[in-house]
Amino acid sequence: MILSKWFQFIKPNFNFYRDGFFEFPFLANTPEAFIESTINTPGSKHNIEEQTVYRNNPFIKGEMRYRKIDDGLWLTITNIEFKHDTVIKSVYAKDIPSEHYSITYTVFESEVKLQNMFIDKVPFQNKFWGFKKPGVDVGACFYKGSKCQFYIYYVSPSWIEKHIPLDQLDSKIPFKKFLDSDKGFVSYQDIVPNAEELSHEILNTFKIFNKDVFNKTILKAQTLNLLSTFFKNVFRDNRKDYYQEKGSVDYKKIAKCELMISTKLSKPFMGIDRLSEKLNISSSKLKMDFKSVYGKSILQYNIDKKMQLALQLVQNTQMQIKHISQEVGYENPSKFSAVFKKKHGKLPSELRPE
Repeated sequence: MILSKWFQFIKPNFNFYRDGFFEFPFLANTPEAFIESTINTPGSKHNIEEQTVYRNNPFIKGEMRYRKIDDGLWLTITNIEFKHDTVIKSVYAKDIPSEHYSITYTVFESEVKLQNMFIDKVPFQNKFWGFKKPGVDVGACFYKGSKCQFYIYYVSPSWIEKHIPLDQLDSKIPFKKFLDSDKGFVSYQDIVPNAEELSHEILNTFKIFNKDVFNKTILKAQTLNLLSTFFKNVFRDNRKDYYQEKGSVDYKKIAKCELMISTKLSKPFMGIDRLSEKLNISSSKLKMDFKSVYGKSILQYNIDKKMQLALQLVQNTQMQIKHISQEVGYENPSKFSAVFKKKHGKLPSELRPE
């Protein structure tokens, strides 16, 4: 389908080009509405038996698999490659009720440019979880060439009430306070150990679902295991910062801020004032909103991501430790090693493959 004709089809729900990114909305009222809107997107081919939607249009290429796992629980798994810089954000139709919570596990791979003359760029994986209340607008930004996986669990209040013992939990627990408040969204980094491995097992069951009558039971068990671990660990999370009211956070700007940090890890941190200037938001609000969403300050988030890149360079390249130190902005290798050990529990040399 040519680009102009594709625009004609998508225009009612497409905000075109803003601030260097094409904006794509997705209908988020219910899992069924999201799936139906994906099926009807131009360039999509729907395989009903596989419960898979294959997509190839001028902006994205990939597929989305979907299944109802249990009463009140749906899961969609999307593999996608972006052909342009893109913002994906939720939208809500006024005439469709919205009551599902969504739990999203995202894994996306992009490239980080290095200063090294022999290795000029490396793939960098970013992983995070997001928990969103019904009716809350969120957004995420992705650069051209990014390859992403989205695991979106749609859970109804009745499913949570049946499977998660909220009534037995202390009301002073931060996440319990969040659930009981008029707050909208929160994200986490490494909240589920082995999340990628567990998610790939679920994806494999999706792919072979029709080949074994026991796969329905297996899929339900796999999903319940992962979600139980998620909830168990978020209730242990001790972030004490106040969450923001629904609608008070510009999630698209916060997503862009995160992207500006995670794709420039080999360069000196540009500073909060420069970030706020680029995003057209006050530095105080940027700091408050970022911490309310990601659970840590911008500075700490930047350090954590640099140490994540450093770990990849330690484990996947032959680059000398002192050069890795320089790549992530530390001229002093000893200081770098101390920060690295604080993050990963061991010195860089101890985590280098033999």
